[in-house]
Amino acid sequence: MSDPIAFWQVTLDETLERLGASREGLTVEEAAARLERDGPNALAGARKRHLLLDLLRRLANPLVAILLVAAAIAGVTGDVASFAIIVAVVILSTALDMVQEHRAEATAEALKRSIALHATTLRGRQTIEVPVADIVAGDVILLAAGDLVPADGIALVVNGAQVNEALLTGEPYPVEKQVDPVATATIPAEARNALFHGTSLIGGTATMLVVETGARTRFGAIAASLSGTEPPTAFERGIHKLGILIARLTIFLVLFVLLAHLALGRQPLQSFLFAMALAVGLTPELLPMIMTVSLARGAQRMAAAKVVVKRLSAIHDLGQMDILCTDKTGTLTEAHITLVGHPGIDGEDDDRVAELAAVNARFETGLKSPLDEALLQHATAERIAGWHKLDERPFDFERRRVSVLAERDGERIEIVKGAPETLIALCEQAQDRSGKLVPLNATLREQLVNLHAERAAQGLRLLGLAWKPADRQERIGADGDDALIFAGYCVFADPPKTSAAGAVARLEAAGIRIKVISGDAAAVVEHLVAALALPVEGVLTGEEIAKLNDPALAARVETVDLFARVTPDQKTRIVRALRARGNTVGFIGDGINDAPAIRAADIGLSVDGATDVAREAADMILLAPDLNVLADGVAEGRRTYANIMKYIRMGTSSNFGNMLTMALASLVLPFLPLTAVQVLLNNLIYDMSQIGIPFDDADDTDLARPHGWDMPALVRFTAIMGPLSSIFDIATFGLLLWAFHVEVATFRAAWFIESMATQILVVFVIRTVRPAWTSRAHVALTMTALTGLAAALVLPFLPWAGVLGFASPSVAVLGAIALLVLGYLASSELLKRLALRTGD
Repeated sequence: MSDPIAFWQVTLDETLERLGASREGLTVEEAAARLERDGPNALAGARKRHLLLDLLRRLANPLVAILLVAAAIAGVTGDVASFAIIVAVVILSTALDMVQEHRAEATAEALKRSIALHATTLRGRQTIEVPVADIVAGDVILLAAGDLVPADGIALVVNGAQVNEALLTGEPYPVEKQVDPVATATIPAEARNALFHGTSLIGGTATMLVVETGARTRFGAIAASLSGTEPPTAFERGIHKLGILIARLTIFLVLFVLLAHLALGRQPLQSFLFAMALAVGLTPELLPMIMTVSLARGAQRMAAAKVVVKRLSAIHDLGQMDILCTDKTGTLTEAHITLVGHPGIDGEDDDRVAELAAVNARFETGLKSPLDEALLQHATAERIAGWHKLDERPFDFERRRVSVLAERDGERIEIVKGAPETLIALCEQAQDRSGKLVPLNATLREQLVNLHAERAAQGLRLLGLAWKPADRQERIGADGDDALIFAGYCVFADPPKTSAAGAVARLEAAGIRIKVISGDAAAVVEHLVAALALPVEGVLTGEEIAKLNDPALAARVETVDLFARVTPDQKTRIVRALRARGNTVGFIGDGINDAPAIRAADIGLSVDGATDVAREAADMILLAPDLNVLADGVAEGRRTYANIMKYIRMGTSSNFGNMLTMALASLVLPFLPLTAVQVLLNNLIYDMSQIGIPFDDADDTDLARPHGWDMPALVRFTAIMGPLSSIFDIATFGLLLWAFHVEVATFRAAWFIESMATQILVVFVIRTVRPAWTSRAHVALTMTALTGLAAALVLPFLPWAGVLGFASPSVAVLGAIALLVLGYLASSELLKRLALRTGD
């Protein structure tokens, strides 16, 4: 929120009195004392996170903790393979996360690189160079074109000072500075007498009085906000919920089996090892690897679509995103000032206006402003060829115009370009498109003022253009410009991006609501969205936001799509308010002022041409500043999420079904249906068979809308498909015991085959909501699944199968198992619509 009374709202005398300073600057002794009191004019370093503490925090994740417990159990029971695989997967996934997400230090370093190193200061009535870190409140700083502003302060003297504040406001137009305080300015973008740390002078000179330094500057506040801890992302919240769910299922089943076995008088050690094997069997050992591979595969595809992924889990968050907050500059507009019109006095474009303006811009000395660059880019070489410069009177704040004396083919004229209201007041005549001079009477003046007001209300920037004959004149007179002839206006805009409307339509069709957050006035933003025909409603201004507390803002943001005249901290408040309402929020920005909001969002997005700070804070970087690229990324994120959910659904339902079967069977059978080693082997082969999932395609329905981690839906899916598996397992038990009367080793081998076949083959049923025979799985998934199935079928027939407790089943038994497997797959096809319909 804005300060109760901002430093730019009070008079210079009041500021000098408060600071105990003067126009002549401080003495060396005063500056040293203030430096000791206030500290250096430097940004606070990023808070270093201790590597060990960060590692422990990640290992405390419920899912990771379960895997580590499972690894310990596997090690104790002698299952070295499972122990090694689980530990390797945990280490690999944790290391990747730590490498991907340790970026706070880099963000702070980027901020430090964005500021000046030295500044010219008045100390002891002498002009000296001092390190920026030694600047204190009360210092007087001298600035020239090209200098970076080293602290926050107010202007003491300006001479044509134009400042590029795009890093803080996001707007491309230079800001003309003045000395008089702006009592009505409520946000920095309106403070014409203020100079802000990190901005740059692109024209003229200025003398400033330093008011705030270091962390107390606007720039410093942004840096401080980047060092705080943000709430967990959508992906992190989902994984935490999944870990809790698996932990509850595991604890319930293990305690049930262990207590039941002990109650039935079974051997305590054997019962404990079996219960622990069930715990490992319920644990999705390869889930971290499946997620990492899926996300890495998504990152590869997104790189081909011109999106660089910095945080892998952001791919999932992008797929879950249901709200995208964006500034207009660079995403909805071209982020490039363009001459869009050069109307004469009748409101129609006049080539003479564009030609004279380009001549003035060409011969103007000093740094070219973006408006001058636009004039020169619009002009053709033929139009301005032959003109040569005789004299110039540069821009200054008092005149607010640039005068150039130029000549071509014997025509010598003075061309004046500047603020429209200033030029019109100096003109006595006007020139129409035919070249005829007409009196600039009250009626014509009113028409020109109305034309200016009409275009300005549309968010356009206008310059006036006038001229007068200068026959035999060698220099521009010092008595000022008078008797000018008004030629017309040059109209500039950051034009709407032609692809923006189509891209927004794609995002809206994908269930993503667009919210435009801009530092511009409400009328400007409304004109832009009207020009693009964007489906947005409601407007909330920064002034209105400042009056709302966080709960009130959270209630308003859902129904408002346009936010105008907002400050950087208000952008962050908007993002947090949307997240507080349960939305998954993306924010795309390119300026330093956007960095806190980028970091506060679930998915922080920036573009290749953005500031270092914005890129470092972002989770993804768009190599092309086009929302179509983002729309492609959303589809990839949803494909990645769909593949992760395939593994989770199949893993939880199949594992739960099999472990439930063994838990129940162990209570009634005189022997364990599978030994602890066989349980772990079953789980290992199954997990390995699913490593092709990350390469699979997704249904159109998975790509059409945002999907979140719906734990109740996952429980319902498991409750339907898990018991279905158990029903066919129990049927297998009955067939083996009462129809074939097999011995224990053969029973275990037959049920091992049936269990593995149903678990592995059901992937081709559950992977799609469509009939399984109409959707072809990716060749990688097909190969890994069939390889796992082959391993399960061959294992009981190997010469050393007896060591594992298996005996080869007969052909008749295998045939019966095959029929049961087909029946299970057919039943799964019938029930999957109900199971999946209760999901996302």
